[in-house]
Amino acid sequence: MNSTLMASIVFGYFAILLLLARITRGKNNDNESFFLGGRCSPWVIVAFGMIGSSLSGVSFISVPGWVMSTKMTYLQTVLGFFAGYIVVAKVLLPLYYRLHLTSIYSFLKERLGIYSYKSAASFFILSKSIGAAARLYIVTVILQNYLLDGWNIPYIVTVAGILLLIWAYTCQGGIKTIIWTDTFQTFCMLGALVLIIFCVAKHMHLTSSGVISTITGSPYFKVFEWDWHSQQFFVKQFLSGIFITIAMTGLDQDMMQKNLSCRSLKEAQKNMYWYGGAFLPVNFLFLSLGILLISLAQYQGIPLPHKGDDLLPMFAASGVLGDATLIFFTFGITAAAFSSADSALTALTTTFCIDILGIEKKNMHQAKQTRMLVHLCITLCFIAIILIFKALNNRSIIDAIYLIASYTYGPLIGLFGFGLFTKRFVYDKVTPFICIASPLLCYALDKFIVVNSGYKLGYEIILINGLITFIGLQMFSRKN
Repeated sequence: MNSTLMASIVFGYFAILLLLARITRGKNNDNESFFLGGRCSPWVIVAFGMIGSSLSGVSFISVPGWVMSTKMTYLQTVLGFFAGYIVVAKVLLPLYYRLHLTSIYSFLKERLGIYSYKSAASFFILSKSIGAAARLYIVTVILQNYLLDGWNIPYIVTVAGILLLIWAYTCQGGIKTIIWTDTFQTFCMLGALVLIIFCVAKHMHLTSSGVISTITGSPYFKVFEWDWHSQQFFVKQFLSGIFITIAMTGLDQDMMQKNLSCRSLKEAQKNMYWYGGAFLPVNFLFLSLGILLISLAQYQGIPLPHKGDDLLPMFAASGVLGDATLIFFTFGITAAAFSSADSALTALTTTFCIDILGIEKKNMHQAKQTRMLVHLCITLCFIAIILIFKALNNRSIIDAIYLIASYTYGPLIGLFGFGLFTKRFVYDKVTPFICIASPLLCYALDKFIVVNSGYKLGYEIILINGLITFIGLQMFSRKN
């Protein structure tokens, strides 16, 4: 395909985002509007947009390829996600609305103390920075390999250009802009997914019933795993899904900031139920696409790639499915990447400004200047982290993202669990040491189990991590 046409599509997409930013930011672009959008976001729009920011470009690339190694057992984790969304809606959202929070970590400041509060905010900043940069990294590599290398554009220019464009449309409007750009990007991503499935089915001469029979009749169509020795054992995957959702949604400033921008608690809860419910069919479509691509490879005698992450890009770029598929693929990964990166930048700016710098103590002009400077600095940090990922040269990272989250979000579960479900008070200055020690103990425990039994811990580390943090807080606490 003409690379000029592809570049025009990508730049046209950017232009639409910049236009949406200009329309939605309004006249009032103070910090309150940037952080919570005036608390007037329609819940339907928030719910739809959150689908895109949760899935990200990594999901668009990696989930179809996961079928090659784990079949459709990822749906077990997704079922756990939905149960976790119910917990977030029933337990955490009422707390956040009752306290009228902007940063959700402010709860810990009042309940446990300033060191616990700073520890939680710092762990979120660490985890979100790594996770969001990793999600964007895999998409920048795809765009670089299949489009920009042909123009001899250096990778650092690609990364810097994309992130500065994201900064440009988020620096003024903040969450108010993110709500609407995420909606547009989710629509593009899901539309691209459906159209790619249609192209694959058309290429294989399949009717709708033929698509269903191809998917359900495939040896890769296996959802449940009951062997407890397996990494994909149902109970482990389901429980991990619950706690991953509680941590990466309910205790994540990025995801909760959008919910807190809704008009009321009731609307925020409806948003959570509908958003959580949509997650299952969307991931089912991604996994079904993986089965169809494997079937197409077998149908045409095409060898499968060694890495699952290469499955969809291989077909999109090879021209086997036609130019239309490459267009849809480019739209899809661009939309998925931007919808997670832009909201992450906004959330990290919010957390750093409020929880680390305490800009609410400054006057309005100083606070706004500080916020804009922080927003730019975090953008530059994203560029640096992505370049580090590039140096490591590992694109099979969706599994690593969840594993990193298990280590870095675990202390948040322990902190919030202790604050919500006990009436004890911690020795606050000890909390940072407990939060650092917990992931290190989990890592040591994993190595010990591997050496002595051959079993390797997976996402369940997040449960163990949270429990160790909770026990540590309990040990260094008092009744009053």
